[in-house]
Amino acid sequence: MTGIRSNRSFALSVLSLALAFSGPAAAQEAAIRIGAVLPVTGKESKIGGAYKQATEFAVKEVNDAGGLDVGGKRMKIDLALLDDTSDASRSEQLVEQLMAQQKVHAVIGGYGSQLVQAQSVVPDRYGIPYVSGGAGATSIYGRSKWVFGVLSPVENLASTQMDFLSDLVAQGKLKKPLKIALLIENTEHGKDFQKGVKDYAKAHPEFSVVLDESFELYAPDFKPLLGRVAAAKADLFMCDAHLEDFISMQRTYTQMGLYHQMVTYGARGADEAGRKALGAATDYIFASGWWSDLLPYPQVKAFTAKWKAAAGSAPQWYHATAYETVRVLFAAIQKAGSLNPEAIRAALAGIELKDSILPGGVLKFTKTGQAVLPFVVTQNKPDGKVDIVWPKEARTGEAVAPMPKG
Repeated sequence: MTGIRSNRSFALSVLSLALAFSGPAAAQEAAIRIGAVLPVTGKESKIGGAYKQATEFAVKEVNDAGGLDVGGKRMKIDLALLDDTSDASRSEQLVEQLMAQQKVHAVIGGYGSQLVQAQSVVPDRYGIPYVSGGAGATSIYGRSKWVFGVLSPVENLASTQMDFLSDLVAQGKLKKPLKIALLIENTEHGKDFQKGVKDYAKAHPEFSVVLDESFELYAPDFKPLLGRVAAAKADLFMCDAHLEDFISMQRTYTQMGLYHQMVTYGARGADEAGRKALGAATDYIFASGWWSDLLPYPQVKAFTAKWKAAAGSAPQWYHATAYETVRVLFAAIQKAGSLNPEAIRAALAGIELKDSILPGGVLKFTKTGQAVLPFVVTQNKPDGKVDIVWPKEARTGEAVAPMPKG
């Protein structure tokens, strides 16, 4: 009997110790574990770092308000944000680490289609919801029910730009026929832009593509390629490039004294980093963006004001899309009322964020998991000014076309 009592006492002591230490563990389990993998350093760090800033801002905003209501219980967000150094293989490994080892409830995907493409194969292995705010290549989506994306397709970005150019023709500002020199980065992002331009040109005979070439990301020298652009004698210069390549190419373009009636680098052009680096060399470039602080929505004005108050500078499109990525994920978790992965996934599939700051004002996902929202076209003006020039109902200024020479 003494041995039995002794064993019981020992068991009770162990149980007491377990209960004594269960407080912190229980508190940790009470948090919503969210992972994020972004290019905070490396080639994509200019925008990747901005995505980090906006992601942390959105999480802090929720935590400062007391957390999310999940099934009637207030829960804080525990964010694990990792740097993939702009390396695709590392990016994939870090998403796997978050899902397999850190047991996160959901992952916020990275910036850059080439990085997100690598990340997007992981969620299927673990059945964890994944939402990217920085990849518009259509090939990423539709393969897995766990993968969602906030950026509208790059192909639509291109067709929106072509609609804008067609309107300039209709106004008599540009004279048809118009020959296009088309350059694209050798990525899925670039190929989608290429398809959008070429498909549109096939259906509209006033446009023709007279040069169609690709280049590798972070190319060291664009002079030979731009020499072929000069030889093509096109009227319009249309390029799809990431920020670093845009800055490098446009600097060389200016140094070579090239001129086209209209110039675009896809989504690049109005970026603060690009305008600071290139100055007046960015004047009159037009771009299609996933967001603009000039959108005439009260929620955009409210977001812009609070961002300026917190960051001390105006938000860029990538701040807005990163912020909305967090918001739509958190809205889905609240809608699910649970941290069960399938419940969150189902909520994401059916979500409608009706006060979205993105163009159109409503954020929802298609059957492939990718959002399809309208684009705006902006044009840079001298002295740092930017106007929305398309669509007509949203424009804040008239387009200058053709671009002035010199």
